[in-house]
Amino acid sequence: MTKAFASTGDMEKKTISFTEIGPDLYAFTAEGDPNTGVIIGDDSVMVMDAQATPVMANLVIEKVREVTDKPIKYVTLSHYHAVRVLGASAYNASEIIASEKCQAMIYERGQEDWDSEYGRFPRLFEAADSIPGLTWPTMTFKDRMTVNMGKRRVELMHLGRAHTAGDIVAWVPDAGVMFTGDIVEYHSACYCGDGHFKDWGNTLDAIKAFNPDAIAPGRGDALVGDTMVNAAIENTRDFVESTYRPIERVVARGGSLKEAWDACRAECDPKFKDYAIYEHCLPFNVARAFDEARGIDTPRIWTAERDREMWAQLQG
Repeated sequence: MTKAFASTGDMEKKTISFTEIGPDLYAFTAEGDPNTGVIIGDDSVMVMDAQATPVMANLVIEKVREVTDKPIKYVTLSHYHAVRVLGASAYNASEIIASEKCQAMIYERGQEDWDSEYGRFPRLFEAADSIPGLTWPTMTFKDRMTVNMGKRRVELMHLGRAHTAGDIVAWVPDAGVMFTGDIVEYHSACYCGDGHFKDWGNTLDAIKAFNPDAIAPGRGDALVGDTMVNAAIENTRDFVESTYRPIERVVARGGSLKEAWDACRAECDPKFKDYAIYEHCLPFNVARAFDEARGIDTPRIWTAERDREMWAQLQG
């Protein structure tokens, strides 16, 4: 019997948590589903990552309204993936902020990503018909941008390639808190299908250099305190390296994609098989690592057709 594609059969509801990780700073988490960060300034609110649909974004808004009635002025996109950005319209924000590279990737592959992600993991797109279309930034920057929210300053930064080429983080210096998007995960598999394995570790080092007291990761629980923050950073590093190293060796000896899959499983299953979305991510991670090890620097665009072709090849 053919194994079900990606996470099409994952329909289990997740428990939502809304955790304060610093003064007026919150992480909206849901047991390994995509997280959203909330930054409250003197007169407005910034949301980091929007959720996949306006209906799902309303769950975030409900939590925000439990702690403040200030307007949500900014929606910041850590990267371009559909599950992060397509709910942006629900916030009625004045500005939607992203890196220049993120904006370019929306133009290049935003629709294809939407189509393929919806096919892979339909539960994350509750009320998909509420999405008005692709989310377009109204404000972009190359490497760094400062947003002043009264006395609170938020530094938005592109620290390097990792989960995608356009990843950014949000650093709140008055609290020592960082919102990393999917560059850092906690007890959740890293999705590397559009990633840059050989750059990811350097980007983690750049995050670590800030010595954050707390991190809102892309998936998994909020990280509060040095021990938890450092453990998550190093665990993310281990996941990325453990995925890439065995595949790089397979490519070096001229092996096949299926051999790369087997080698990756042998390395990663003992450590990570119980992580959230591990089985979902694995085939896409293997395919991208196989490409990068063969010298393909820019991740190939995932389409619904390519998804299923790759899945059939690996299952066979």
